[in-house]
Amino acid sequence: MSTHAKRERLLLADLLEAVGPEAPTLCHGWTARDLAAHAVVRERRPDAAAGTLIGPLKNRLDRVVAEFTAKPYEELIQLIRTGPPRMSPFALKQLDEVANTVEFYIHTEDVRRAQPDWSARELDPVFADVLWSRTEKAARLMGRKAPVGLVLRRPDGQTAVAHKGTPVVTVTGEPGELLLYASGRQAAARVELEGEKEAIARVTTAKLGM
Repeated sequence: MSTHAKRERLLLADLLEAVGPEAPTLCHGWTARDLAAHAVVRERRPDAAAGTLIGPLKNRLDRVVAEFTAKPYEELIQLIRTGPPRMSPFALKQLDEVANTVEFYIHTEDVRRAQPDWSARELDPVFADVLWSRTEKAARLMGRKAPVGLVLRRPDGQTAVAHKGTPVVTVTGEPGELLLYASGRQAAARVELEGEKEAIARVTTAKLGM
């Protein structure tokens, strides 16, 4: 049975192929080629990918990313589509689900929503619940830099506190939209905001996310 991560992986690869290497994305300064290289390095070169978290390794990360960015775009897409090599931890189905479901969903939307004619996907209820579960668990981490109190709320009333404080801004939307909002894609997320006008303005431009 296909996993959520595998499905999102294939959707990302197909979308990258469709838009072309120079297409814009929601990731500041990244084209589709840059995003594709990032996805490949993250899975295939964990020795370099650690540079996103460990300062002294950043130069190595930059060099490796540059090497992959220079590869033919079609090759990068095929590497995403086929997934990590067998010896990679990401090749384990359980880890793939945990580490890649959200990663690939967000990056698919990074590409989709940067295009002028983008349209929202209708997520099936099971997948929506998966995204909500991940968002709920990571809410405090993603919202740690929020300048005001921040609450994420599904239309059915389920809530997750992303940041404690006052005044409070409540963000209401479907799970996928809440995930995008909390991950720093506030302008692209289809949500409704409740709270003081100034507080909403502050959280809308805040650097949220991991």
